Amino acid sequence: MDINNYMRQGSIRLAQTAARFYRKSSTGKRFMARIIERMYGNMAVRGEYESQGLHVPPFLIASIASECNLDCPGCYAFAGGICKTEPSADNLSCAEWERIFKEASALGVSFILLAGGEPLMRSDVIHMAASCTDVIFPIFTNGTLIDDAYIGFFEENRNMIPVLSVEGDAPQTDARRGQGVSEKLDAVMERMKRLDLFQAVSITVTTENLRIVTDTEYLKELKRKGCGLVFYIEYVPAEKGTGHLVLSQQQVDQFDQSLAQLKRTFPSMGLVAFPGNEKFMGGCLAAGRGFFHINPAGNAEPCPFSPFSVMNLKNHTIEEVLRSPFFARVRKIGAREADNHSGGCTLFNFEAEVKDIHGTV
Repeated sequence: MDINNYMRQGSIRLAQTAARFYRKSSTGKRFMARIIERMYGNMAVRGEYESQGLHVPPFLIASIASECNLDCPGCYAFAGGICKTEPSADNLSCAEWERIFKEASALGVSFILLAGGEPLMRSDVIHMAASCTDVIFPIFTNGTLIDDAYIGFFEENRNMIPVLSVEGDAPQTDARRGQGVSEKLDAVMERMKRLDLFQAVSITVTTENLRIVTDTEYLKELKRKGCGLVFYIEYVPAEKGTGHLVLSQQQVDQFDQSLAQLKRTFPSMGLVAFPGNEKFMGGCLAAGRGFFHINPAGNAEPCPFSPFSVMNLKNHTIEEVLRSPFFARVRKIGAREADNHSGGCTLFNFEAEVKDIHGTV
């Protein structure tokens, strides 16, 4: 598997999805023309680094906030210690995030996924990120903080894309996110639709919602609300006692088949699964192969579900992280298990081995 070609094609498909969404918007078309040109430039930059022996992924995940205004059961951020009830003094400053984002852009990174906690609680970082116009910032948010000011901000800064977290239908979303959250999200989506703003949703796929979230009628409703992109994320049991929510192998196979059919049924929508079928990707994409994760304090981790770090971006560069022996050894786990992947997160399933490597480098 040529990982560079795989990731390049993935980046192009995401851009094409947004371009189709904006085909009737003059503002959107101008934005897409510029960003697609820059995306090809980023590919060239990454190719040059590759020729020098450095593999730069097109994606980064940055958890910019350690606090959240909700407390959702099964949240990996709370379970993994990323998310706390109060902001930490160790968290990166806005200036430190700015340096990291600019460094990533110079290396040819095209997408930086902003997460948390609730990323919209760091409005300083959100507004700063918008100035990095060569990078697309999908913002994985619970959506409850999106007000008039944020709507105006998204309209002015098309590189900042809200990705609203939903759990299926209204009862399922409210059961996990809180009573009334689904109604708030519907209102946000309707307002963004009226402004022709590209928007996306993120769905954590579990044994309880698999049938609904892969139903054709459910996708039709998302499309009607203005959604142009859906991130399907297989549930990882970061919180003890939630193993029953993890898809079985039979359900993973069912999910793959349903997703393939949905892509044929909704060609204008982008449908992305994570971690996806790793045997077709040559292994896990974490630890810098396709992305890596930066937690709120700046620790460079292979993946949000594998929160182990030996380097901090306060004291190290992204290039040093990508060249680190720790990441190199973790990548070997993902490559070794590519043919044995049976759904879920590879590094989470081999947590003990990652811990062992973490303790020896």
